[in-house]
Amino acid sequence: MTRRAVVIGAGLAGMLAAAALSDAADEVIVLERDDLPDGPEHRKGLPQGRHAHLLLAGGLAAMEDLLPATSPRRLLLDAGAHEISLGSGMIGHTSEGWYRRWRHDGPTMLACSRALLDWVIRTAVLDHSKIQIRQAQVTGLTGTPGQVTGVRLSTSSPSGSGSDETELEAALVVDAGGRGSRITHWLEQLGVSGITERTVDSGLVNATRVYRVPEGAERFPMTIVYADPYSGRPGRSGMILPIEGGRWMVSLAGTRGGEPPADPDGFLRYTLDLPDPIVGRLISGAEPLTDVHLSRSTHNTRRYLEKAPHWPEGLVVLGDALATFNPVYGQGMSVAALGARFLGDEVRDGGLASPRLARRVQRGAARSVEAAWAMAVGQDVWYPDTRGGRPTAADRVVTRYSRRLTKAATGSYRAAAALWDVSSLVSGPERLLHPTTLLAVANGSLLPPLSEPPLSSVERGILRGLDRTGAV
Repeated sequence: MTRRAVVIGAGLAGMLAAAALSDAADEVIVLERDDLPDGPEHRKGLPQGRHAHLLLAGGLAAMEDLLPATSPRRLLLDAGAHEISLGSGMIGHTSEGWYRRWRHDGPTMLACSRALLDWVIRTAVLDHSKIQIRQAQVTGLTGTPGQVTGVRLSTSSPSGSGSDETELEAALVVDAGGRGSRITHWLEQLGVSGITERTVDSGLVNATRVYRVPEGAERFPMTIVYADPYSGRPGRSGMILPIEGGRWMVSLAGTRGGEPPADPDGFLRYTLDLPDPIVGRLISGAEPLTDVHLSRSTHNTRRYLEKAPHWPEGLVVLGDALATFNPVYGQGMSVAALGARFLGDEVRDGGLASPRLARRVQRGAARSVEAAWAMAVGQDVWYPDTRGGRPTAADRVVTRYSRRLTKAATGSYRAAAALWDVSSLVSGPERLLHPTTLLAVANGSLLPPLSEPPLSSVERGILRGLDRTGAV
């Protein structure tokens, strides 16, 4: 029997899955329909590629485990990515006030363009001789309802007159084909039904523009003005993310009825009209390097594959093909990495032919999805005109607690640390119910609320020097 593994999709989820399979398979073939760039450049098949992405601590740890010989963290930092401490390296304005900056760093995350991250990881994975990428369009799965045996694919004919249909046999197929995956349709073709899906869509629109970092502002903290899901109005948020090449990536996000505009003047006005105008004040004196790019592919969609009555052996679904999240929460890449790591652990222990491997991996991947899904959907259901969900009685209970936690985190290190660990996917939601966290929430903020962002005197000087809005 073949010990070949086939991965659908050469995005981040696909390449990490290939890395997870490299030691268990004789060969790993990654099938990708798009032309892949030779360097850190945007590609058409990644609708959110031009917008802000954060690699959370939990996802980075999973990548380090998958590629221990190359250290993705070191490769990304060497390529220009920024390492940011949640405790001291960012400022954030929430619906409950400003977060403080603490002497203790807490979890860190990496910030860079998505194009750079994909290119660095793809290059590192392809250093493994067993892995190759082929350009092809997957049109379906082969096998039976109980066993997937490979894929059907379409490739351009040598004469250029059309396309050829072929089959590629595999001991394991991993669908990491992203938001556009047709996995439900392919399963139905095999005779596998009963897949439940759910979509929650706040109508969020992303608008992003890249600026040159002003001289002297190279070490200015990452800046985020969070949306307020509880005001009864559309959510509006903005962030300044330092990325490679001495640039700021400025990403705005607005839910249905509060969408950011695409014109430069409107983009700046939107930043100044956020719950705090700090993003607009900073970029009003910065040089723009790009136009404004918009994206509307932002809904949360989850396929509950782990709950399917019958699941075929030989098939695993990971990344955005399994679940997509509103990108404003920055979880998608890390959830994909955690799923790939679980796959790697399972094939290392039992090989590609391990009994019920596919079912175990699907259920294991679902655990990471569940934590991120609860955080994303738990906020999106509160925005007006969200489609696919409204707050339930359980949501109201959870929200009351999460708001008290957020309020406490503005002036309690213990509360802040618990929030960092869970939002970074370092710990599961149970961390929020640990006795020390419950006590911190009960005690509330131990310090008075901040009336302005927690900037050093040097940083306040930078803000004043950049501000062209006339703000005091």
